[in-house]
Amino acid sequence: MKLHCVSKLVQFPVQTHHCNSRVLTSLFSTKTPSRPSSSSSSFFSDSLFNRLRVIRDPKASILPVLQQWVNEKRPLDRRELRYLVRIMKDFRRYNHALEISHWMTDNRYFDMLPSDAAIRLELIHIVHGIEKAENYFNNISNKLRTYNAYGALLHSYVRENSVDKAEAIMHEMRKMGLAKSSFAYNILINLYSQNGQHDKIDNLMREMENDGITYDKYTLRNRMAAYVAASNILGMEKILNRMENDPCIMIDWKVYSVAANGYLKAGSIKKAFVMLQKMEELMPYERRKAALEYLLSLYASTGRKEELYRVWNTYKTSNDVMDRPYSCMITSLAKLDDIEGAEKIFEEWESECTTYDFRVLNRLLVAYCKEGLLEKAESLAMKTAEGRTPYASTWNVLAIGYLENKQMPKAVEMLKKALSVGRKGWMPNRVTLEACLDYLKGQGDSKGMEEIIGLLKELGSFDEDIYEKLLT
Repeated sequence: MKLHCVSKLVQFPVQTHHCNSRVLTSLFSTKTPSRPSSSSSSFFSDSLFNRLRVIRDPKASILPVLQQWVNEKRPLDRRELRYLVRIMKDFRRYNHALEISHWMTDNRYFDMLPSDAAIRLELIHIVHGIEKAENYFNNISNKLRTYNAYGALLHSYVRENSVDKAEAIMHEMRKMGLAKSSFAYNILINLYSQNGQHDKIDNLMREMENDGITYDKYTLRNRMAAYVAASNILGMEKILNRMENDPCIMIDWKVYSVAANGYLKAGSIKKAFVMLQKMEELMPYERRKAALEYLLSLYASTGRKEELYRVWNTYKTSNDVMDRPYSCMITSLAKLDDIEGAEKIFEEWESECTTYDFRVLNRLLVAYCKEGLLEKAESLAMKTAEGRTPYASTWNVLAIGYLENKQMPKAVEMLKKALSVGRKGWMPNRVTLEACLDYLKGQGDSKGMEEIIGLLKELGSFDEDIYEKLLT
């Protein structure tokens, strides 16, 4: 077992069509949805979004905040609620997005559009699992079971890496005439790529050609990413050249991030730098924060620390503390063995943050543990816990670190701390949990074992398989 936290390049969600509305974005767009117009003064001047944003606990209900807004007789229309669903989803606050989605129809009695149903299906899958998502799909009206809903279910099967189910729903879409654009094909390209089924990708693209379905930039970008996954740099370059020479395709920074990642994977640092320069040139001003994490991760992979700092100092904004880019910068510096630099970035974030996000701290703790600086890691965690309640994951990081350094009494101590502050349904690292229970069993410490099992039961995370293993 290795303790590490790598900022890896995540595959971009696919998009294939444009929406006629200025407000609604395409179903799986990475672009932040357009805000309501300035006439919707309630949304910004009265700060409903800000009230929701400060709720850091992803499991905490935001319904009281919404109800309080209504009790204050503040205006809130369907358009604003849809915006909130989408922005919470973009911020990965899926529980909150789903709560708003339900509240919109159950409490405000607004009718759902097919796009609303598709987003709800996606959120149900993320929050409650694929079976709940399937049940939702099977029970919605035919009016809502449109191209959007089928696409959301297909995307959910890709998330589950369920090739058979994805192919079955694609077959149904073909029969119903819903596979007339590149959207579903782009999703399947990603699925086949992550399973190494490159022949199926070629077949899909031939099918698109035969059916007169035009490749878009997402089709080609996903194909590029598939070539990168297969370490086929020549194939990647062929697609990149095709895109650069096609006046009908507008290349964005994400294309060059895929190319840079491919060259880095192949060890071609110079070519990667060329792609990174092109990537920087195409980063739109309003989306630089989103691109910054990818850029930092890629520059860290080049091994050029000076370039990493240049990017950080160029694109970070001093008046807007960004938790995720700070986290990424800490991990990137740790990857380059610059622990001192990582500490300075953490101190900078800590001095400016208005709401303490322990996930940023966790990145530095991971770096410390990786270097064997366990006492330093625990000391920092204890210091930051003064007057605050750390996330269970914070203590879990330390438990893993102590386990890897064979300091089992401390690993057990940190595991107990993690379980004592965990939310309902939270589960610690399974390898660490089993190792700690095995250690206690070997020590004949039945009281310690019972304490951990009791904490697991309180969280609703007790696994009968673990109990059976302890009995053997």
